Amino acid sequence: MAHGPDHLDLSTLPEASRADAWRTGLAELGLSAASGDNAALTGVLGVRKLASGMRLGRLTGPAQEIHASPPRSRPAPLLAILTLRSRGVLSSEGHVQYFAQNDLAVFDQGTEWFLRWTGDARAILLEFPHESVSTRLGRHRPGRPLVLGSSVAADMARSMLSVLGAQFDTLTQQDLAASEGTLLDAICSAIVRETDCDDGSMTPVQVAHFRRVAAAIDTRLAMPDLSLADVSAMAGLSPRYVQRLFELHGDSFTRYIRQKRLLRSRADLLDISQNAVSIAQIAHRWGFASASHFSRSFRDAFGISPREMREDNRHAPLPYAFRGNPGEVSHPDRANRTRQPAREPADLVGGLPGPALGNDNSADFVLPARADTVHWGHFSRSIPPVLYVPSGSVVRVETLTQHGGDDYARFIEGDPGAESVFRWTRDAKAVDRRGAGPMDASIFGRGAGEGFGVHICTGPIHVNGAEPGDILEVEIIEIAPRPSGNPLFKGKAFGSNASAWWGYQYNDPLQGTSPHETVTIFEVDLERPDEARALYQYDWTPQTDPFGIEHRTMDYPGLPVDHGSVEHRQTLPGIVVPARPHFGFVGVAPREANIVDSIPPGYFGGNVDNWRAGPGSRIYLPVAVEGALLSIGDGHFSQGDGEINGTGLEMSLTGTVRLRLHKAGTDMPAQVRGLSAPIIETSDEWVIQSFSFENHLRDLGRSAQTDVYTRSSVDHALRNAFRQGRRFLMDVYDLTEDDAHALLSVAADFSVTQVADGNFGVHVTIRRSLFSPSETSGTP
Repeated sequence: MAHGPDHLDLSTLPEASRADAWRTGLAELGLSAASGDNAALTGVLGVRKLASGMRLGRLTGPAQEIHASPPRSRPAPLLAILTLRSRGVLSSEGHVQYFAQNDLAVFDQGTEWFLRWTGDARAILLEFPHESVSTRLGRHRPGRPLVLGSSVAADMARSMLSVLGAQFDTLTQQDLAASEGTLLDAICSAIVRETDCDDGSMTPVQVAHFRRVAAAIDTRLAMPDLSLADVSAMAGLSPRYVQRLFELHGDSFTRYIRQKRLLRSRADLLDISQNAVSIAQIAHRWGFASASHFSRSFRDAFGISPREMREDNRHAPLPYAFRGNPGEVSHPDRANRTRQPAREPADLVGGLPGPALGNDNSADFVLPARADTVHWGHFSRSIPPVLYVPSGSVVRVETLTQHGGDDYARFIEGDPGAESVFRWTRDAKAVDRRGAGPMDASIFGRGAGEGFGVHICTGPIHVNGAEPGDILEVEIIEIAPRPSGNPLFKGKAFGSNASAWWGYQYNDPLQGTSPHETVTIFEVDLERPDEARALYQYDWTPQTDPFGIEHRTMDYPGLPVDHGSVEHRQTLPGIVVPARPHFGFVGVAPREANIVDSIPPGYFGGNVDNWRAGPGSRIYLPVAVEGALLSIGDGHFSQGDGEINGTGLEMSLTGTVRLRLHKAGTDMPAQVRGLSAPIIETSDEWVIQSFSFENHLRDLGRSAQTDVYTRSSVDHALRNAFRQGRRFLMDVYDLTEDDAHALLSVAADFSVTQVADGNFGVHVTIRRSLFSPSETSGTP
């Protein structure tokens, strides 16, 4: 990850300085943000200067509007913007164009223009000094914003900018010097080919008239019966004269408008956010009256059918890691279970003997874990809530560990809720999707969801009135082990630790041993619920699931282990593991993707795996979607910092939580103002949680859910923890930058939360006793 003055992450800055910092960062590229724009809350911007004077930038952030900032030099630089995510509109002097994902636009910084992204955006920007392009372009310099088409030169420029953006954090000056000449030639060549400028046969007046005609066409492109007479009337010119302009341009009205419509349709087909829109709808959107005519014209223009282009884009080869959801997939499957409408608390009481949490009257709502109230290995803004609650509600939530198959008799047998979730015969699975991958298991053949995500999450819970920008406080009141439902093990609860292939130890065995996986089963006597003892251990051997698929490693969650195929051995004699009960997964739905792998945590919380989030703590999470959509799971009886072998002491737990909503724009407690990453509050400490990537879904692009596993590092996470700790001290306790640096070094503890979850975690712990209560206005 890039660091230093050329890399700006607003979430790490004190709230009061974010707007100024964003303006300063954009100014490096000759840009300004629209006044009153809220983009400065979470934007990320990096700028690199090339030897030739060109500037390369990478921008990510929410929907926003940018424009060229005055004063503008004459002659001005050119700016190229490749939008990797989002869609929107750009305008100059009344000329409006629409763009989508993968579109490359070129702007003359000496003109008045604006660009508006309508959703979360990720873009690569390249500014060219005038002197570097003047000899290449001559009179072909675009006088208004130009969206480049599908020429070879434009495609080369898009590909090069994408690569530079993906490698932005690690680019050296040698890398930049080797690529800038080729990139400059490709973009200038595309501009010369596609600029609506005459080759000498048009007079300056005719050029201006042709641009007026082109602008009129762009504003009415969706009209299927748009005619030459219509365009002429809008431009205030005669049809005969407009026809002559097209002839001088070397084109015809019919060919020109068809090509414009095809380019707009192509942009929509390449936009993954438009995957739910049918090809016929896209064709109609851009003025094609007949879907078959559109398909033929599209193939003639691009050498591929619309359907093939969409499928190629959806299933394009990606550098798959062994873990990680490889890009966007379909909406969460709902065929494998029937979602029930929201129920009254009395209808949500589970059928098990209750854990030692007091009686049901201690909670306003009770949410059991069963097949119709959980989602497995993924979470999503699209999963219908199973419970609606008002702010201030106390909810009793049952959770199940995904490791129940490690010992079916102890974890699942006799437990109706667990049996309903884990039920798997040769004919069907009760909860089919396990992970965020495709339902047809087309990548590895592991099973529906492919195991790209593993946690059984109870929920989601819709918090009434929650909106993006709010903060959800999850107060953990009580947590208790879920008793075994098997009469043979009455009064006992069980947990599992899997020393697995994704753990830190797997590729670092002692000499003479080879990488291998082991499972250790622990027992808790519920009369002594504060300690666990190891019961037995076994080495993983290849297991065949009920569908007949062999799993040589623990590559799919919930696999039922045949204990006739493994050898039990005693382990950890005399060792007592003290309880540190917590839910590894406490998260709200992110907005950036429709279906998200449950393993990597982020700004939304999720699989944070910090044992300090136990009873008596409060977890603060930024709300990203309406209702917040909170899910809870991944129960841990205990865990050490690092979670070094891949898991904690995984156990089904039942917790009681209180949910409070802090509304944006109100007098929020000081500790949550400007919050952009999870914070845990205990009676004694503030725990500021950070990761290698605070928002990997936004920052890593199309293959974010794969790349996060290969690009994370403890160094990145430590840097973000430092920045978030500094921001916290400056915002909450009004410290100066230098004072914050001093206090972080002499009185704060930086610790590795986990190295098992793809997005590595580091947290900074700050003792509350350092400050007098009056120094934190609004702190409970």
